[in-house]
Amino acid sequence: METSQITIYDALTGETTTRNFDAAEIAQLNADKLQADKDAETLAKAQADKLAKRAAVMTRLGITSDELDALLS
Repeated sequence: METSQITIYDALTGETTTRNFDAAEIAQLNADKLQADKDAETLAKAQADKLAKRAAVMTRLGITSDELDALLS
């Protein structure tokens, strides 16, 4: 596995430093990735639920998607 690095630029001195992540930064990076995955999963589920509700309404009304779009616009 490739080690993540961070680059720090000091505007006062013009010095640039690149170093490997320390253990706390790696742990935070992993936690952030897990949260991003959970957020994406939650969003995908919400979108699927919305599409299912839309399909149910269209079925009850006996209309097509284009007809529903025309009604809502």
